[in-house]
Amino acid sequence: MAYNGFAIDEYLDAEKVTKELDALMQKPVYSVKKNYLEEYVDEYFFEKCTRSKTMIDEAKEIIPGGVQHNLAFNYPFPIVITKAEGAKLYDVDGNWYYDLLQAGGPTILGSNPPEVRDQVIELLKTCGPSTGLFHEFEYKIAKKITDLVPSVDMFRMLGSGTEACMCAARVARLKTGKKNILKMGGAYHGWSDQLAYGIRVPGTKSLMSKGVPGFVFKHTDEFFPNDLGDLEKKLWRSKFHGGTAAVYLEPVGPESGTRPLSKEFVKGAERLAHEYGALLIFDEVVTGFRIGTSGAQGYFDVDPDLTIFGKVIAGGYPGAGGIGGHKDCMAHLGAGLDSSGKKIPKAMCGGTMAATPISCVAGYYAICEIERTNACEKAGRMGDRLTKGLQKLVKQYELPFVVFNQGSICHLDNAGTMHFSINWKKPWKIPHILKETGIRQKEMEHMGAAYMAEGIITLAGSRLYTSAAYTEEMIDDVLQRFERVFAKCGPL
Repeated sequence: MAYNGFAIDEYLDAEKVTKELDALMQKPVYSVKKNYLEEYVDEYFFEKCTRSKTMIDEAKEIIPGGVQHNLAFNYPFPIVITKAEGAKLYDVDGNWYYDLLQAGGPTILGSNPPEVRDQVIELLKTCGPSTGLFHEFEYKIAKKITDLVPSVDMFRMLGSGTEACMCAARVARLKTGKKNILKMGGAYHGWSDQLAYGIRVPGTKSLMSKGVPGFVFKHTDEFFPNDLGDLEKKLWRSKFHGGTAAVYLEPVGPESGTRPLSKEFVKGAERLAHEYGALLIFDEVVTGFRIGTSGAQGYFDVDPDLTIFGKVIAGGYPGAGGIGGHKDCMAHLGAGLDSSGKKIPKAMCGGTMAATPISCVAGYYAICEIERTNACEKAGRMGDRLTKGLQKLVKQYELPFVVFNQGSICHLDNAGTMHFSINWKKPWKIPHILKETGIRQKEMEHMGAAYMAEGIITLAGSRLYTSAAYTEEMIDDVLQRFERVFAKCGPL
C-alpha cells in the first residue's frame, strides 16, 4: 500500500526485523563510550543545564523522583522544558532541542499549533475549561471520530487511555458474558490493576506490577506477539474457565511496535477473537490519528469491536482518552433497552473531568487540522527519511543497532532490551534475563543522554516520533547530530 493518506508507504517485513533484533540480543552491547559519556555529562548537563539541575534537586524534596511523569525521567537528571513550538523544545537554561519524544506520540501536528491553541484561548474567554455539563463540542468531536473511523459507531470521551482500557474490559464482559481478558505480552494498556500484566517484556506476567495483588490477575493472561498458535491455545484453554471476553492488541506491536507485528498476525488475531466469541479491542492510543485518520485499523483493514483512543484525542491537552466501537457494544455505556425490550446492563464508568470543553475543543480542531493538512502522511514521510538516514549511518559506523519504522513511529534499538522474553518452563533463567534487561536499559538511558546533549530528545533513547512540523532540512540536521553520537560508540 502506498501512502494514500496513511503514514506508511510500504509496511515493514516483521519477520526480518525480528531476526535482526534476535541477533542484536546475542551481540555485545554497543553504547556511547564511557569517556565520551562523561564528557557529555560534564560539559553539557553540568555546565549548560544548571538551572534544570537546581530546579530538579529542589523538586526531589517534594515530588517523588523529582518529576510528575515517567517520560520526564532522564539520565543524569531531568531537563526542565519551558517552551514547545513546532518540532522544537526549549529548556529553562535557554537550550533548544529537536522534539522526537512528541509527548509520547500525540503531537502529530507538532507542539502547540496555533490552529488549535487559538480555539482553546477563544473557549477560555467564554466558557472556561470545565462545567460538568454538556458542551456542543462533545458532540462535534464524537461526530468527527465516528465519521473518520469506520468501526466506531459511537464514541465516549474519558480522561486517559488507561481509563479507556479499563472501561473496555467491563464492556466486553457485559457484551459477551465471559470473564477472561487476553492481552499481548509486552504491550502496555495503561496502569490499571488487571491490565498491568505482562508489560514491557513478554512472559513477565506480574513481575513488573509491584503493588498489585496477585489475585487481581486471576482472569488476565498474555499471549506471545506474532504467534497465532499461542493466541489460539490461550483462547481454547479459556473456554473451560469462563471464556474470553476480549483480546487486546496494539496493532503495530507491543510498546508502539518495538516488537513489530506482521499484517498476517493482525488479521489472524481478528479472526480468532471472533471465532472464540471474544471482542477484538484495538489499543490505538499511539496509532490513532498517527498511522492515519482511520487509525491503524484503516491501514490493516480490520474491524475491531472496540477501539481505545488517547493522547491525540484532546490535541495534546489534558483529558486525553476515549473509547469507541460498534453500537451494540457501546450500548453498555448508556442506559436503555435492546431491540427486544430487554434492559441493557450498564458498565460502571465515571470521570468527572472527562470530555471537558477544553479537551473536546482542542481534540476536535486538532483532528480537523490533521485531516485538512494530511499530517499523518507528512509525518510518515519524515519518519521514512529519518529511518533511512539512520540505517545508512549505522552501516557506515559498523554498529549492530536495529533501525525500523511504522510510518512516523521510528525505532533505534542499540541494546535489544525489550526483545527479551521469559519462558516459565525455565524459571532458573528468569533472574538472568531481568538482570540483563536492566543492564541494557541503562545503556539505552546513556544513549538518550548523548542524544539530548546533541540537541535531540527521544523516548528512552530508542523510540522516535516525527511530526508534520518537521521539514527535510530539519531531518537532515537531526541525522548529523545522531552521527556525532554514533562516532563515539563502541562495545562496552
